[in-house]
Amino acid sequence: MSTASTQPDTGMSKALMGAVLVWVAVIVYASSNSIVSLLADIGRQNTVMGRNAVSLCNLLFLGSLISLIPMVFMFWKDWTRENLGQLTRKDWGVLTLSAFLSSALTPALFFIALDYTTVTNVVLIGRIEPPLFLLATVFVLKEKLDPWAFAAGLIALVGAVVIISLKGGDTAFTLGKGEIATVFATLSFIASTLVTRIGLKGVPLGIFSVYRTVLGTIIYYFLALYLYGPNHFQDLFQPIVLKYVWVYAIIVIIIGQFSWNLGLKHARSGDVSLATSFSPLAALVIAMVLLGEDPGRGLIPGGLIILFAIGVGQFGRIRTQRAERRAKAEAERREAAMGRLATDEALAHESRINFKGA
Repeated sequence: MSTASTQPDTGMSKALMGAVLVWVAVIVYASSNSIVSLLADIGRQNTVMGRNAVSLCNLLFLGSLISLIPMVFMFWKDWTRENLGQLTRKDWGVLTLSAFLSSALTPALFFIALDYTTVTNVVLIGRIEPPLFLLATVFVLKEKLDPWAFAAGLIALVGAVVIISLKGGDTAFTLGKGEIATVFATLSFIASTLVTRIGLKGVPLGIFSVYRTVLGTIIYYFLALYLYGPNHFQDLFQPIVLKYVWVYAIIVIIIGQFSWNLGLKHARSGDVSLATSFSPLAALVIAMVLLGEDPGRGLIPGGLIILFAIGVGQFGRIRTQRAERRAKAEAERREAAMGRLATDEALAHESRINFKGA
């Protein structure tokens, strides 16, 4: 009896932990573009033979290698022969696809976007992600659509459109290579998130994280060599790179990815969508503080709309939780009533056959 009663509480605590970790990851990721751009600016001011050694590719590649160090210490127990033997071809396929999407294609597209447009534009265009993610969970994962979270995502998207449409002067919005790369990066991110949710269901987190990082880093390395030439990583171990790569590795890769992966394993789709809806405001504020970017006069009205979207999503979340608690209480009452009814019927039957037991 006591074991059964603690199972829902355990499930709720895991869901809460997942929601908190997703929020932590979203805030970290909201700052990631600004951190990368800031580090790249430092590299431009301190060139090596006229080259920017603190390039986006160097940061990602070396930062991924550094992140493997804590991963090995944290997850070496997961790499057992028994765990590896339980993985199917499908599991390895999901792991490989996740590595390509999340550790190679998505960051490459985002870095290309940052080369051609501002952090603000990247952030605002990325607002297509929450509603598209929820729709994808319905059609791909067969999850039930959360109408409140979906509405919140659409409202947040409207807020982003307002900010974009009211930009003027030097900050006016134009659809260029950076903006197009952002759209494809966002779609790749949605795909990688779906694959991650599928992969984490049957694969230990340690195997998932290490394998994805190693294979994704290798894929990214050869992809960069193909796109930019054989000398692209020649400044990889320059002192200035080794000095600043730790900022990117610790904040963005280690804290961000660990929180995101653990959060996705336990958080509900509505919680993920709600948290990601908050990211544009955080990212815009961080870009203003770190980079001095001007989002334009649409920041206040668009920001208020996004805050309203967060409120709508939160209201829906609370409403859903209350409905679930009422349904749970009703089910327990029905179960108790059925138990009493079964007892009464047994006693009545016993009286009819005059059975008193041995």
